[in-house]
Amino acid sequence: MNQPRHCPAVLIAAPASGQGKTTVTAALARLHRNLGRKVRVFKCGPDFLDPMIHERASGAPVYQLDMWMVGEQESRRLLWEAAGEADLILIEGVMGLFDGTPSSADLARHFGVPVLGVIDGTAMAQTFGALALGLARYQPDLPFAGVLANRVGTLRHAQLLEGSLTEGLRWYGALSRETAIELPSRHLGLVQASELNDLDLRLDAAAQALGSSCEVALPPPVTFAAPPVTRTEPLLAGVRIAVARDEAFAFTYGASLDLLRAMGAELSFFSPIHDRQLPDADSLYLPGGYPELHHQALSENTAMLEAIRAHHAAGKPLLAECGGMLYLLDSLTDVDGLRAGLVGLLQGAAVMQKKLAALALQSVELPEGVLRGHTYHHSLTSTDWVPIARGVSPNGGRGAEAVYRQGRLTASYVHFYFPSNPRAVAALFAPERVAPHAVQQHESTVGAGLPAIGS
Repeated sequence: MNQPRHCPAVLIAAPASGQGKTTVTAALARLHRNLGRKVRVFKCGPDFLDPMIHERASGAPVYQLDMWMVGEQESRRLLWEAAGEADLILIEGVMGLFDGTPSSADLARHFGVPVLGVIDGTAMAQTFGALALGLARYQPDLPFAGVLANRVGTLRHAQLLEGSLTEGLRWYGALSRETAIELPSRHLGLVQASELNDLDLRLDAAAQALGSSCEVALPPPVTFAAPPVTRTEPLLAGVRIAVARDEAFAFTYGASLDLLRAMGAELSFFSPIHDRQLPDADSLYLPGGYPELHHQALSENTAMLEAIRAHHAAGKPLLAECGGMLYLLDSLTDVDGLRAGLVGLLQGAAVMQKKLAALALQSVELPEGVLRGHTYHHSLTSTDWVPIARGVSPNGGRGAEAVYRQGRLTASYVHFYFPSNPRAVAALFAPERVAPHAVQQHESTVGAGLPAIGS
């Protein structure tokens, strides 16, 4: 029987998006890492870019926590495992603290993790204290650690903000508005960590600035209950899966890749931009990313285009998500009107938009079972293909995304979270369709707690 574990932890949240939660979380992670502490960082909700930054800041893998997409028991397992190795757990919230259902506050309350409120102090003085008090007291049963000011101007400014706190709210320090600390962004969020040559300098500068503004102490320990022991079936034993990974395709969930390995798959990573051929593989996974920033280079690599066409012609499984789906279209046009021809397996075209086209959690009922995930994109796609399914948002969010299929090719804007239904995922990637109860189970904690929805 697994025992509860204890580890200092906080959930970093804010009154709204754009307050600098990611910068503060990364600064805290790097600050404590530089002090010799083992830090584990998690991200609330679906996100690919923030975790890239946090992995660099903490030096450890970053996973998602979410009461709907990831599930309560799987989130519990991830926190419990981290508590067994870390000196500090940091969880970056999503949107505003109380926004959405379930919200960051719901997750913090459920697991007993106190909230560290981040408030943008730009053009603000004593009103800072009112906002802090509102975050702390709006839901009386919410555990609350204290507040941290972001984008502070001067030392005097920081002192005014600290002095405005009432009712014993703890001051966790301040970050200045220096541009050397802020993390640049683009239309889907932050710029990818691999593209920032000075990222480590920024992280160290932010950590040093934060450390000089407050007493660097760990928050109180949180007790994380042990998850139930579950079993992962080796449904993909010996299956070789080629996974696209480069500057154009990098949006993968670490938990999804972990699940593929736990089910016995052998993963080989390749670059659709730089490589001339696919690895020797039974199946192909094209995740999302930024193909619109590299569509000319992708178009010019004709050897790779032909290799992917040949993979499909051989009847091998292919799963393409969002940017991966755009890659399979006849063409992709960027926001400047520059068009590039691509793989052409999915007849149709996509055009990038300057405004957001869809943002929503998604539940999709496939022939293999129900999979959960999310959608977030700035492109519009036109095709004559008839969808085999459409996503449903639990919150009524924008987007009821289509899922297209031809043979063993499955393509959609949806980024699927594989642990939400391991058996369905195995059926998508297995060279032969996975029959129910086809193999014996073996002990594992990967994918723990998530029901095989719809299977």
